[in-house]
Amino acid sequence: MQSFVEFVIRGLVDQPDEVRVTEVHRHGMTVFEVELGEGDAGKVIGRRGATIQAIRSLLQVGAMKAGLRCQLDLVED
Repeated sequence: MQSFVEFVIRGLVDQPDEVRVTEVHRHGMTVFEVELGEGDAGKVIGRRGATIQAIRSLLQVGAMKAGLRCQLDLVED
């Protein structure tokens, strides 16, 4: 799942080398924390949050097929 998140987000941003995805386990759920380069957050979020919601939906579908619970969070410094 982590490689899927990295692949999708790196395809959206201007600075793909600055993308960091960290897998954290909280309350029986896997949380993918995404750190981006400066100015790339808007590209991942999209208009009215449509892009990030689509990524989260795909992640949840893949996680359900694998019997997991996943969440995607953008981390700001």
